[in-house]
Amino acid sequence: MRPEKRALILPLLSSVIANVGIVLAQNATVNVDACPGYNATNVSNIRNGLKADLVLAGKACNVYGKDYERLSLTVTYETDNRIHLKITDPSNSRYEVPESVFPRPKSWDGNRDSPNINFRYTKSPFSFAITRKSTNEVLFNTTGYPLVFEPQYLRVKTSLPTNANIYGLGEHTNSFRLPPENTVRTLWNRDAIGGIPNGTNLYSDHPVYFEHRTTGTHGVFLLNSNGMDVNLQTVNGGTSLEYNVIGGILDFYFLAGSSPVDVAKQYAAVAGLPVEVPYWSFGLHQCRYGYQNYYEVAQVVANYSAANIPLETMWTDIDYMYERLVFTNDPQYFPLAKMREMVSDLHARGQQYIVMVDPGVGVQPGVSGAYDRGHALGGVWMKNPDGSDFQGLVWPGVTVWPDWFNPKTPTYWENEFRLFFDPATGIDVDGAWIDMNEPAAFCMYPCSDPSAEAISQGLPPSRTSPPPASTLSLPIGTSAPGLTSNLLKRDNMYTNVLNPPYAIHNAGENLSARTVFTNVVHSNGLIEYDTHNLYGTMMSSATRGALAKRRPGFRTFIITRSTFAGAGAKVGKWLGDNLSNWAHYRNSIAGMLSFASLFQVPEVGSDVCGFSDNTTETLCARWATLGAFNPFYRNHNGDTSISQEFYRWPTVAQAARNAIDMRFRLLDYFYTAFHQAHLDGTPVLQPLWFQYPKDTNTYGIDLQFLFGESILVSPVTQENVTSVSVYFPDDVFYDFKSYAITNGAGATVDLSNIDYTEIPVHIRGGVVLPLRVSSAYTTKQLRKKDFELVIAPDRSGKASGSLYIDDGVSITQAKTYTARYTYSGKQLKVLTKGSFDVGGLKYRTVKVLGVQSAPSSVSLNGHTLASSAIAYNSTSHSVAVNVTQPLTSSFTLKWT
Repeated sequence: MRPEKRALILPLLSSVIANVGIVLAQNATVNVDACPGYNATNVSNIRNGLKADLVLAGKACNVYGKDYERLSLTVTYETDNRIHLKITDPSNSRYEVPESVFPRPKSWDGNRDSPNINFRYTKSPFSFAITRKSTNEVLFNTTGYPLVFEPQYLRVKTSLPTNANIYGLGEHTNSFRLPPENTVRTLWNRDAIGGIPNGTNLYSDHPVYFEHRTTGTHGVFLLNSNGMDVNLQTVNGGTSLEYNVIGGILDFYFLAGSSPVDVAKQYAAVAGLPVEVPYWSFGLHQCRYGYQNYYEVAQVVANYSAANIPLETMWTDIDYMYERLVFTNDPQYFPLAKMREMVSDLHARGQQYIVMVDPGVGVQPGVSGAYDRGHALGGVWMKNPDGSDFQGLVWPGVTVWPDWFNPKTPTYWENEFRLFFDPATGIDVDGAWIDMNEPAAFCMYPCSDPSAEAISQGLPPSRTSPPPASTLSLPIGTSAPGLTSNLLKRDNMYTNVLNPPYAIHNAGENLSARTVFTNVVHSNGLIEYDTHNLYGTMMSSATRGALAKRRPGFRTFIITRSTFAGAGAKVGKWLGDNLSNWAHYRNSIAGMLSFASLFQVPEVGSDVCGFSDNTTETLCARWATLGAFNPFYRNHNGDTSISQEFYRWPTVAQAARNAIDMRFRLLDYFYTAFHQAHLDGTPVLQPLWFQYPKDTNTYGIDLQFLFGESILVSPVTQENVTSVSVYFPDDVFYDFKSYAITNGAGATVDLSNIDYTEIPVHIRGGVVLPLRVSSAYTTKQLRKKDFELVIAPDRSGKASGSLYIDDGVSITQAKTYTARYTYSGKQLKVLTKGSFDVGGLKYRTVKVLGVQSAPSSVSLNGHTLASSAIAYNSTSHSVAVNVTQPLTSSFTLKWT
């Protein structure tokens, strides 16, 4: 920032801070519940809803600014299961989340005649309630809690049942079920340093919650990207949930449910269905911040091969860049010719390669082509209020940031990807890893001299090792072992966007701490104060567009750190810079469940074995097995930690091999679940209460989960122990490996003698599982493996399942394959359809679990099979039948 600019800002900032102090002092004793609220007038019916004026009902509180005297209310029944409620300023256009960033869901064209939830209201003072039609119970109720609507403070409060079961409002590392007694969930995306601490705001903003009761589940989504606190409180036996929002409008969607999966699907209809990802993305990924050069990266690939640990995709952090400049490679440490050779070798082995791409563009004219080209476009960067480029600090030193609202920026971003990742001349990556996109920044306000601050912070950091010899040969080998926006500029009535009158509980010193300042301006007139939480998702959209242009017709694979509601329709997410300890190992399960089960971002996972600090052999072994049941499975850690690739310890190596064997055999079951999620939003991971909604014991469980709907995962979660207490609902379960039966009774069972290389996994009764007969080194090899069907009957002796196969990479599938399995009365029916070429793949065997005696006769399509084709195991109480049927065939298997 120029010195003259600093001279203007510092006196203004001092004045602002003084005024803010006066406002806060004035409001320290205000009881917001005593504010007058509003009266509803001019209420009239509209198609599928109503509208009304809300008029201030008494003397203004002016608690954090001047109360609006008149508001506009619109209520729309958009579907039988969704009510949309908006409260806005009728006189001035306030900021709303742009539709270009969050497309609004379609609503029906029919008449409102059979909604499953209803809107009820009281005129004076205005309050409203959302009720469930089938039970007449109240789901959301503002009675007794006046609405407050001021320029920089919006307040809505609802009563809740005592000990309410609330989930969501992320991103956070709290327990999956939020404590209803005294919890503040702050939504303001930030670069969470210090290992994603509990009770703080983190990288993402998802203002949606599910509330679960024994009578049903419903959801509430507030479409607002401004900073907010959501307070859960229990006072004198009464529980409430209160929104305190510092801008925008009130834009609520109420979702009826009534099952947990129903709510998930209904939210997907609002936020967008999850993107379909490539089949290969479900393999193991390896990365480390601190790989010194291309040879070290290639050596890691070779070491995985030598250890016979299946590695699907190799990643490189910002180490590959020249002076940390995006869209560059260091010519000494990561020379382009060697990088291209390494990627070519990976592709020849059926593996992939991904590198990190940060949004910040280093200001190095003549050195950074990305900066020069952006500057030549007239500046596609975010601006200071005076129109100059906003400059801050990140890894390359002085930095500017792309303005995703600028209509030139998507084309600029696509061109940078085209040039640097050109398959013929550049690094031919297979996906993208986008980081630091909250956006993160290292220069604190007012950052008057970013160049001096860069020198002070040692940015960009210097290399600490000599470059590799130019004559080194790669150790990998060549064979595998076995947007735009059309919004108009608008004014806002904000008095202070740097330090607003209501201070949310941001873990940073202020809203601009470690990020782009909140007074920064976009090309369409919007400011970071309103749009900050959208930055990561807008970068995701631009990156998806850039990758799609590189490989037209192919699915993109992008992992991001920062997300907003709806991001899962474009990208996957990793849970950020965790610590290598058991608490973060446990936290990762709740974090994964929040994104996959609630937020509709199913491609999610943690840094396996932890990012910061040093892992241990036993922790990494346990995490290798847990990670195999993360949708996104990646080992990644930082440059100040010890190396933790799975092959570093014998126990960890064996744990990884065992876990990947299970993951790969289950991969098509899981891929089918992902396809279903893409079609209707059915979650790919589920907490136990999703499938056992009336079992109150399951409501707080977040150390077990369901992989798909039918695989119960119960990891060991304590250090240096070989036992775990597992909750089995009132249902039948089968051990995944031994097929031993557990008749659950809604109680905890202690499992013992769990080796550090193993993880307890059970099949939930009622499913027919299509499994690969064996694992492989890469997913391309896996797709050539035959199948077996494992039938795990429920207590009524029934089971069902499905299988979906396509080419695994194309966005639009010309041909697909599906199979439906139904089992009842000792009879299995397999019905297949579709014309996708599955080659010579076969169903090798059919296994039936829970069989108490050997069958006397088995027939396939009416023909009795020879006894040599049937094997009964009296220990596991299972029977295996050799069927050797083409995968394309429909058949019936029956026994007596």
